Amino acid sequence: MDFSPEHMRWVVQGMIILLLSICVHEFGHAYVADRLGDDTPRRQGRVTLNPIAHADPIGTVVFPLIGLLYAGAPGFGWGKPVEIRPVAFSRRVSMRVGHMFVAFAGPMMNLMFGTLIAVLHVTLFATGTLDADHELNRALFYAVQLNFILFFFNLIPAPPLDGGAVTEGLLPTRMLPAFRAYAVYGPFVLMAVILIPQLARIFVWPATVVRDGVYSLLTLIFGIG
Repeated sequence: MDFSPEHMRWVVQGMIILLLSICVHEFGHAYVADRLGDDTPRRQGRVTLNPIAHADPIGTVVFPLIGLLYAGAPGFGWGKPVEIRPVAFSRRVSMRVGHMFVAFAGPMMNLMFGTLIAVLHVTLFATGTLDADHELNRALFYAVQLNFILFFFNLIPAPPLDGGAVTEGLLPTRMLPAFRAYAVYGPFVLMAVILIPQLARIFVWPATVVRDGVYSLLTLIFGIG
């Protein structure tokens, strides 16, 4: 294990990035559920950007910390799930569609957060606040990539990932029995995607494409050669 000052500084940066990324993700779920009429997240103190409210001791701290210490990357992690009661949703939407909106809000927050960090990164670079050799470049670049990965990873149509609820909300009613039968195997699909490196391209490749596209567009807008 590397305990050099440089590596330990990266561990701290990586933990902060992951904690904030999980925080905005869970806040997205809680906020949309609250807006749809379910006060459960608000009563449980989840409609907040306070990271402590969304952190899970094992999934947000222990597992990512071990990954960062040994491999330099958090690997697999999660936040405290947001509890919702679809029956409490406003009758403007069905419970299934409302659940889909709540599920999609988490990954969407990661997409927005990653884009915001990219804008900040390029702005700092364009104004001369950061130069190419500054160590903060690595952290900001990693934060953008991580949030785009979280967006695509969580939209994999395998329950219990958010993509399972999103897929269920989009399917016609006649296809729901077949999807719910498949959902039983969702956790096995999830484990395969996590454990088989080749399958990780399902979410890493599009995240990288979006990241490069966002940075290319921003550098064009800011006139950075």
